[in-house]
Amino acid sequence: MIWAGFLFGLLGSFHCVGMCGPIAMALPFVGSNGWRFYAGRLLYNGGRLTTYTLLGALAGAFGASLQMAGLQQAVSITSGVLILLLLVLPAASKGKAARVFGTDKLMVWVRQKLGYFFQQNSLGALFMVGLLNGLLPCGFVYIALSGAISAPGVQGAMLYMLLFGLGTFPLMFLVSLSGKFISLKLRHTFNKVVPYVGMVLAMLFIVRGLGLGIPYMSPKVAETAHHKKEITMCCKPE
Repeated sequence: MIWAGFLFGLLGSFHCVGMCGPIAMALPFVGSNGWRFYAGRLLYNGGRLTTYTLLGALAGAFGASLQMAGLQQAVSITSGVLILLLLVLPAASKGKAARVFGTDKLMVWVRQKLGYFFQQNSLGALFMVGLLNGLLPCGFVYIALSGAISAPGVQGAMLYMLLFGLGTFPLMFLVSLSGKFISLKLRHTFNKVVPYVGMVLAMLFIVRGLGLGIPYMSPKVAETAHHKKEITMCCKPE
């Protein structure tokens, strides 16, 4: 299911254009050389991918703690339910949650730093813009993180989020070069598709967690804890 991160990022990248496209198109020019222009756009997107990967580490640590408790199937089902909740909860509820957890203050700091680095004429500043951009509130990213929770371990979750970022990269890089070729109508059309893509992803995680015996999609747990104990006792040296 790790490759689901890439597919979700790729299919939903038009949502990124609608949300983060204005930032990408407003990136400042650095120097007068052509290569610095392209390098700056690559660094900006590299910053986004770096933040997504680090956020994946946090999601992976949370998921790994649940998996260590023997809740592998529950983790997958929980990921699917979280994705569905993010799709159906109104924006007002998400805003209240941000105030409860204190992330609204973090976002104020992020926006202040974004304004600062936008005024700096350096390639490093563009990378920092990308890093901070990845922290801005985005339901699309939250859905991806919900999926990353069920990835195998911290490294698996980081890879999941890196692949998610790589899925958004082609279109976002083109937009950072020039977003004029993507009409507002086309962006709105793909924004409407994103919830349906999220629902499909959520159902995949839930079905996988149910262990229905469907090959590759929802395999059954191969062994119960009791069965594992029997094998251990059988193979234990005298």
